[in-house]
Amino acid sequence: MSTNSSVPLLAEALTRSELLFKREDLETVTAHIGRAVDAALDGERAVFLTVMNGALMFAAQLALSIRTDLEFDYVHATRYRGATSGNDLHWLREPAVSLQGRTVLLVDDILDEGHTLKAVRDDCLRRGAKRVLVATLCRKVHGRCVEGIHCDFNGVELPDRYVFGYGMDYYEQGRNLPAIYALKE
Repeated sequence: MSTNSSVPLLAEALTRSELLFKREDLETVTAHIGRAVDAALDGERAVFLTVMNGALMFAAQLALSIRTDLEFDYVHATRYRGATSGNDLHWLREPAVSLQGRTVLLVDDILDEGHTLKAVRDDCLRRGAKRVLVATLCRKVHGRCVEGIHCDFNGVELPDRYVFGYGMDYYEQGRNLPAIYALKE
């Protein structure tokens, strides 16, 4: 255990986890998403809106895979606040770029139940975005996704277990792991 006994160590979590996707696999699917985004944008300059902190790794690689010119901004909204579950959406930063009449490419690490993504997507539409395309690195497969949210672009599907790495955290640890892991059941 760590010195703060309420926060498990990442090293312990890794011993109780299974490797799901290696970096190379994730880079391949990200390049594929980039090509699909280019086709969907058809030359239109969109706002590339990253959901922080989790989407940082994926967003950087995705942006480099897209040939269409983009304008960049980010939002920071969370439900977890360092834990493994949570309910209330907490806004830390809203978009600074005007979304009025624009296409927004909303980029996040994972579509789990969709509460955060739906709230951010709906906020973009309230700000006047003409359309919001959602790109996620991964999507959990289960039946608990909120109604009205989906991925327009997605890289990989994950089992319905706690996952971390490649931007996703385990008690605010492990975001920089170059792979995705899932805790064993």
